[in-house]
Amino acid sequence: MNTKKTVRNSLKIALPLILGGAILYWMYRDFDFSSISDVLLHDMDWTWMILSFPFGILAMVFRGLRWRQTLRPVGEDARASVCVNSIFLSYAVSLIIPRVGEFARCGVLTKHEHTDFAKALGTVVTERAVDMVLMLIMTAAALLLQVKVFGSFFSKTGTRLDDILNTFSTTGWIVTIVCGIAAVALIYILLRQLSFYNRIKEAVHNIWLGIISIKDVDSVPLFLFYSIGIWVCYFLHFYLTFFCFDFTSHLGITCATVCFVVGTIAVIVPTPNGAGPWHFSVKTMLALYGVAATNALYFVLIVHTVQTLLIIVMGIYAWIRLAFISPADKTAAGTTDATAAATATERKKN
Repeated sequence: MNTKKTVRNSLKIALPLILGGAILYWMYRDFDFSSISDVLLHDMDWTWMILSFPFGILAMVFRGLRWRQTLRPVGEDARASVCVNSIFLSYAVSLIIPRVGEFARCGVLTKHEHTDFAKALGTVVTERAVDMVLMLIMTAAALLLQVKVFGSFFSKTGTRLDDILNTFSTTGWIVTIVCGIAAVALIYILLRQLSFYNRIKEAVHNIWLGIISIKDVDSVPLFLFYSIGIWVCYFLHFYLTFFCFDFTSHLGITCATVCFVVGTIAVIVPTPNGAGPWHFSVKTMLALYGVAATNALYFVLIVHTVQTLLIIVMGIYAWIRLAFISPADKTAAGTTDATAAATATERKKN
């Protein structure tokens, strides 16, 4: 049993690294890495890179403060410092195992604030849902602005929707749908028969409470400010790096927006900080805007590496800072939960 668990955990770490590494190797297999030092020391304006750092940090701060807002309606009043530092740490942890940072930050709150883990996880789902809506809006806007460029990108990368759909025959569609329904039915039957079904049901219920918590946040305008601020800061964190290089400084905000959207979508692929897929997508898009292949490779390698180092630094800072933050008083936490529960009951009666 322990051996299986060890193998499974090892694969969770190894597979994303292998995937990202394979893409990077394929992209940089003929690249002259000795020339990187010349670019870093002589051809790059570090002023703009340094100016981009505060926006990357501020995006994470806004995310922590927004998370604190979504926790309150479910009876979890966490301290702002703990929420913000847990976000810093979660980004750094995700560099080791993609997506595990979401669980790590909930674990930090459970340890320091005695929050219910499932409720905290539910609010994370809420955040991701909001981020998805904002991302869809940005994607739609970018598509409308640069339809031809996106069409060229999809054709060049083999991701045109009509090309993908044409690979499915009628029989293939039927088999896929039937298998999907059968898999869902089988999972449901197995869960019903397992002894921990009730515990899973309770956890799902708590997650649902977190998801619907957005309607009860103390200030919807402030929540929207944080949500929009997160993405504005992410964009500026990326956009300012264009001015670090002569070959991208003239491309303009439209090109930066398109590259930002494509790169953000690529990060969905589970590799450490999107390493590999992000490089490939942004490099391809820059090439479509006329940037030479070698220069595009310089850009994605340097920008991604530096921004990843920033995440590591903030993660180390958060780890040290959290060590000096004492856990919240359990009695006070219990009183907060009781008050929240009483408030929720009163709302139901009304």
